[in-house]
Amino acid sequence: MFPSRSTGARRLKGALTALALVLMAGGSVAGQPATPVSAAAVPQFDHIFLVVMENHAYSQIIGNTAGAPYINNLAKEYGLATQYTAITHPSLPNYLALAAGSTLGITGDCAPVGTGCSAPVPISAPHIGDALELAGKSWKSYQESMPMPTTGCPGLSGSGTYAPKHNPFVYFADVQNNVARCRSVIAPYTQLATDLASGTAPNFSFITPNLCNDTHDCSITTGDNWLKAEVPKMFGSTAFTRQKSLLVITWDEDDFTSVNKVATIFISPNVKPASSTAFAYNPYSLLKTIERRPGVGTVDTSSAH
Repeated sequence: MFPSRSTGARRLKGALTALALVLMAGGSVAGQPATPVSAAAVPQFDHIFLVVMENHAYSQIIGNTAGAPYINNLAKEYGLATQYTAITHPSLPNYLALAAGSTLGITGDCAPVGTGCSAPVPISAPHIGDALELAGKSWKSYQESMPMPTTGCPGLSGSGTYAPKHNPFVYFADVQNNVARCRSVIAPYTQLATDLASGTAPNFSFITPNLCNDTHDCSITTGDNWLKAEVPKMFGSTAFTRQKSLLVITWDEDDFTSVNKVATIFISPNVKPASSTAFAYNPYSLLKTIERRPGVGTVDTSSAH
């Protein structure tokens, strides 16, 4: 599956501890400024893969070995954040928090076009994709079951088991209004296999399973089986076997409680085996981890409008 544990440990002992330092810097309260952390504290991952699942509380996933045996095995084998909470309800603001470190005035689920949002869309604000590109890094949003039109920006309209509200980057003006850029970074999930096989996977991959496989409309076991089928494909790619990579699996929110505690798992041959941390984390903290890769700046949404 992965290189041997001893190899991973020699490469970078205690990588989850370093991740924890960065995650703490993001704060656990929405809107609080992040405390600067030295970039040297972050493992120098060549690739970060982020998979976002849907609408289940921590207690529904972790410990549910009957419904989610594969996920629980990953949590036991690698790194688990035991006090990670989403920002709010429903889905879209949490996705925007992951992408931009702010909900940007969006309070509910709405389409990326038209007048149905609580703030004007597309949103004129920076996001992690901008920060990565400024640093010379690559990124893509891989969306399962998203139709790929022959022209225009893909992902703007829902279709079948694809929902734009789970694809935050199409809500930003600098993606939506730039068709060439949009088509280069908003990709159907099938493209990930091609990119992994060719050794061209981006430095940051935002991955959304479809509405069934992300457990939004289907069972926890369905999502567990999807991960069991798809995660080994990433593990077997050169991104993991020849480079240093991190896979994060998280949930956008719980099942609509005020607690909003969700499972978040850090998976890498560089993560200390069977690690866990009880610090309070949230999507802003997770974004901070991505930002603090060497050479990547911080997303600044202070001038968003």
